[in-house]
Amino acid sequence: MHDRETGDDTSEQSASPGLTIRVVEDLASVDPASWDALANTGTSAQAPHPFVRHAFLRSLEEAGCVGGRTGWLPQHLLLEDASGRLLAATPAYLKGHSQGEYVFDHGWADAFERAGGRYYPKLQISVPFTPVTGPRLLVGRGAGGDILRSALVEGIEGYVAQTGVSSAHATFLNAADLAPMLSADFLHRTDQQFHFVNRGYQTYEDFLDTLASRKRKALRKERREAVANGIEIEQLTGAAITEAAWDAFFAFYMDTGSRKWGRPYLNRRFFSLLGQRMADALVLVMAKRNGRYIAGALNLVGDGRIFGRYWGCTEEHPFLHFEVCYHQAIDYAIAHKLEIVEAGAQGEHKLARGYEPILTHSAHFVAHSGLRNAIEDYLERERRHVDEVQPELAAATPFRKGGPERE
Repeated sequence: MHDRETGDDTSEQSASPGLTIRVVEDLASVDPASWDALANTGTSAQAPHPFVRHAFLRSLEEAGCVGGRTGWLPQHLLLEDASGRLLAATPAYLKGHSQGEYVFDHGWADAFERAGGRYYPKLQISVPFTPVTGPRLLVGRGAGGDILRSALVEGIEGYVAQTGVSSAHATFLNAADLAPMLSADFLHRTDQQFHFVNRGYQTYEDFLDTLASRKRKALRKERREAVANGIEIEQLTGAAITEAAWDAFFAFYMDTGSRKWGRPYLNRRFFSLLGQRMADALVLVMAKRNGRYIAGALNLVGDGRIFGRYWGCTEEHPFLHFEVCYHQAIDYAIAHKLEIVEAGAQGEHKLARGYEPILTHSAHFVAHSGLRNAIEDYLERERRHVDEVQPELAAATPFRKGGPERE
């Protein structure tokens, strides 16, 4: 999509003094343990955020979900010292479209190209097809993290200048990564998702005790009716996720993906690779009726959270979607003392089920001054709108005022 100065899969550019940014097109060339040590940016020695683990990103590449003609060309930025030691990294992709990102900039591209500009290719700093907040500037948990993040930001800006791409977009950023980008020349964008916050509940009933009586009764009824037609729910993890279970789940995924996106982003091989490499981080919730799987949802676990990702079904039953995707994730989080349930993008219907509005953040580096000014004006107005909506969404949650109420 753009001319490269080298014929192999790497290119280099200078970053801060004594440091070099190297670009690689294949994560197989990076030592998994070194990458994962950087991906573990949390404050405690827990597993890295699952979506930036080497195994997850490499599985996307090996299965062909990214690379080739997908419009997602890996351009991972590695920050190294003079001896070649890996100090920091960021997962990045050269994009020829704006699909699979969940932070929509199609309007920006259309406007720029109508004005005679060329919006694509652009650099996307994200996890493909994954609207999940997490680390993007991978610096590990040692000292000097802020310096390394700033060096990576310099490297991103340098990549844009050196390659001539229109822009760089870092989506679903955590606070630590957002700060150095906003201190540079990146523009700030916000949106909202709906997350369940586990406030130390010992059981699901403890959570229900925090709700208004009418809401509490409604959720109990919903969960009963979801399994009323002889439906059984299983939570499969680790070795219990067999290839037969993946076969059934993939049929669900393809049905939903075909209706939502036209062409699903992931293929069957990806899920097998995920099962082989990350079984410890997977929770596959499956619904069974008459001995046959009829619905399922895939969750990933890490960094104190459970992330709901993909859902599908071959039979429609009242409330089954809510049970498999939302209530089961809450059950798992409470049982395993996880802090947060993230159930994906959009969906105000999650509010009634105890999920709360949470701001998400992205940062955008735009090289063309005219386009940058137009986007900056748009984002200022968009942020005001998002801020205005937040209290309204919070008021729609089912929680009651005061202490626990029992019937």
